[in-house]
Amino acid sequence: MSMTTLPLVFINLGGEMLYILDQRLRAQKTAEDNTQKVMNDIIATMFNKAFMEELLKPQDVYSHRALRTVLTRLAHASIMRLNQASMDRLYELMVMAFKYQLLLCPRPRDLLLISYNHIDAIREFVRNTPSVLNQVDETHRKIIEVYTPLSDGELQLLRQTLLIFLQDMHVRVSFFLKDKVQNPNGRFVLSTTGPVPHGTEVPGLIRVFSRSGREIKRLEFPTEGNYTSSIRVGSFELFGDRVIRFGTNMYSATPPEETHTSKNYSQKTNSEPNPLAKEELNLLARLMGRMEILNQNNDSEIGFRVSLFSTEQEEKDIVASGRSGDPSFEVINIQATQDTQVNKELARIAGEFTKEVEEPEPPDGPSNKGEDLLTMMDELV
Repeated sequence: MSMTTLPLVFINLGGEMLYILDQRLRAQKTAEDNTQKVMNDIIATMFNKAFMEELLKPQDVYSHRALRTVLTRLAHASIMRLNQASMDRLYELMVMAFKYQLLLCPRPRDLLLISYNHIDAIREFVRNTPSVLNQVDETHRKIIEVYTPLSDGELQLLRQTLLIFLQDMHVRVSFFLKDKVQNPNGRFVLSTTGPVPHGTEVPGLIRVFSRSGREIKRLEFPTEGNYTSSIRVGSFELFGDRVIRFGTNMYSATPPEETHTSKNYSQKTNSEPNPLAKEELNLLARLMGRMEILNQNNDSEIGFRVSLFSTEQEEKDIVASGRSGDPSFEVINIQATQDTQVNKELARIAGEFTKEVEEPEPPDGPSNKGEDLLTMMDELV
């Protein structure tokens, strides 16, 4: 398993989340000032320096439950609010879009180009806010510094780790079903046409060489796909033409009704979360620079609600099905306010846990708390 997977998961899913939220805010005719504030606040939180430094440390990828919780906190970093049903749908859309891009990624190194496409689009969202723009640029430089030296083998391991992380997600999305890139069972259709990865040749030719290395024969064979040569390699620099389109905003010209998902959410979770795991998630979320998350009813700013559904009736149906005991909607409930008494109790439990289970220290020194938070959670659930 690759230990450098988590930053790319966070950046790519975060990018997809911003695409979807931007579409929904515009579909609901939200005031331009509010839309820009939501984007600025979420991106500033997402690219918080302390959080990004923690994220870039070598570590295992988090579970879907942990990652979904962090992204929920991220979505609520501004005055916008999503209810549980909308957040479920948002996470499904994010994950399935990234999975589609990952499956069709021409070669492992092009996974970086997908990530850079997301960062380029995020940069465009905050082009008029210099302070946040600088945060995005600084993170992009760090990503280039960390991932450019990786060999093709290491990038292949990273891609395999991502595929394992996403392999059980088969949520049907009407946008993909309409374009016939997804089957009714939720699995994607892998195309046998189009350009081949950069540096490779179009299949259909076998060359036979002698012992001295001289070509002595050529044999052609029919291929079932219509392949073409790669045009050119994309830019892996801070700015430039990425060439591939994966990772760009596919919702920019998509009507809201074409972003529906099925009711079959493949990640069925336990509705009785471990209290220690909840505290670990809350601690990690605070690393984003949101040490105090206030109750939305007491906000100094007037918040507004965003729905990922086309109609209120559709949303009510989804919520009703969740309340009726449908395991597809059993989601861990994380408290979004600061409860001093509960936090003290959970801190005491966490302290007892660390006394009972002593983990050996790594050779380079004691483990950083933020580095192992959700790895510990994964072992508990």
